[in-house]
Amino acid sequence: MGMAAVAEVNAAIRVLIVDDDPLVRAGLAMIIGGSPELSVVGEAACGAEVPAAVEACAPDVVLMDIRMPVLDGLAATEVLRARPDPPEVIVLTTFDADEYVLRALRAGASGFLLKHTPPAEILRAIVRVSAGEPILSPTVTRQLIAHVADTGAAARRQHAVRVLSLLSEREREVAVAVGRGRSNAEISSELFMSIATVKAHISRILDKLDLNNRTQIALLAHDAGLTG
Repeated sequence: MGMAAVAEVNAAIRVLIVDDDPLVRAGLAMIIGGSPELSVVGEAACGAEVPAAVEACAPDVVLMDIRMPVLDGLAATEVLRARPDPPEVIVLTTFDADEYVLRALRAGASGFLLKHTPPAEILRAIVRVSAGEPILSPTVTRQLIAHVADTGAAARRQHAVRVLSLLSEREREVAVAVGRGRSNAEISSELFMSIATVKAHISRILDKLDLNNRTQIALLAHDAGLTG
């Protein structure tokens, strides 16, 4: 293998597949293995195997089945996102209105994919998430929240309002705009600030509130009842 080929392999986005169904794992491995941008670096059959697999394989992105025996994808996501410098997590599910999915998003997953998502979309989602872009549209987030019976809504609203009060007024405006699904360019236009300033505000919000991604900002704004 020449130096260029080595560099190309090293540059590939490293993916760990976690699913208790060997057929699902094989199918995903085939899809991902066919992309020059991606590389399957490991597989796990249960959430309990995830920490060791991440240690051994150092993935950039974990595709995580949400419903598995022993330790489900929600618990595994919570464990993973508590690590220093954790990989991104995309939750795999057969239901598009699943309380486990919503809880995984709150725990820091970057989004979710239905298992019957077309292969090209799965590849696109992995590439986007590894680049730090959200794959979950605010519309889907709202639908998910609306469909899932939410017994802790009042407590969460109280928590969200308290947490968002730590932000400056300008940061709060940006957080609400993120919750409404605005892009950086749209926020820039609406709030009369440069895109660089919008990005700086979002970085500060993530840092101040100890959040992982824009999806968590959006969920906080929804929980606080600020997105209208």
